[in-house]
Amino acid sequence: MADENVYNNEITVPALEDGAGEVQTVKYLICISDGLLYGVDAEKVETIITDHSITRLPRVPHYVRGIINLRGQIIPIIDIRLRLGKPQADENCIMVVNEGSDSIGILVDGVDKMVDVVRDSILPMPTQNPQKLISGMCSLPDGKTLLILDCGLLLHE
Repeated sequence: MADENVYNNEITVPALEDGAGEVQTVKYLICISDGLLYGVDAEKVETIITDHSITRLPRVPHYVRGIINLRGQIIPIIDIRLRLGKPQADENCIMVVNEGSDSIGILVDGVDKMVDVVRDSILPMPTQNPQKLISGMCSLPDGKTLLILDCGLLLHE
């Protein structure tokens, strides 16, 4: 899905070229949760599911909504709102993300578009911010802030 322009509204963050004339960009899929924009590395996104049935599991952390069976593969579903301490939403979709050899489903409010972000424009999170799931942030051309989600940390306490 990395280069697939499903949404037909792909944007590129403007950049200055370095001395070699080459700019390194990363493609992110923007998802929305509780009014905030989160960027997920597009190369890690396997699929987006809008019609889903989640099987609940006992004795799991509150933010693990359950599992789904995706083409014979059991995928744990993490509710990003609950994981970030926000209230649960009624309408949502699942982004299935490959993290190493594992796949996880991230329950988000919606998926917006793909963006190319210049690697050097991604700033670290402020040190006083206790949010460990966010690896960085950057400004988009429309003035909004994109928070870069570190999917590898979603399953860790």
